[in-house]
Amino acid sequence: MTKEIISTPKAPAAIGPYSQAVRAGNFLYTSGQIPLDPATGKIVEGDIKVQAAQSCKNLIAVLEAAGMTADNVIKSVCFIKNMNDFAAFNEVYAEYFGKAAPARSCVEVARLPKDVLCEIELVAYKD
Repeated sequence: MTKEIISTPKAPAAIGPYSQAVRAGNFLYTSGQIPLDPATGKIVEGDIKVQAAQSCKNLIAVLEAAGMTADNVIKSVCFIKNMNDFAAFNEVYAEYFGKAAPARSCVEVARLPKDVLCEIELVAYKD
């Protein structure tokens, strides 16, 4: 099996020793995306909906760089700072991944990088 690093300037550059995504065979594993604006490298200001949308846009850019779309996503893991934001988070998430909804986990965490409100990672598959 080959391993290919996926990177795009349309998503934020890694802020640590990791890749935006790695393709292993037909699978794509993304690193968690937080609501960083790829143009400025700064956190987008706003509530959970604003931050979730930016995280999703970043993931779509990584998927596209790998020749995939949201329809290829088979599993997501979502981290949110406050479970009271779950319904609002779901509204935004569904706009990006609701059509062919993947399996998903969503957990509340004590703290995320740069004190953002959410982080999302994906596993995708393409024949």
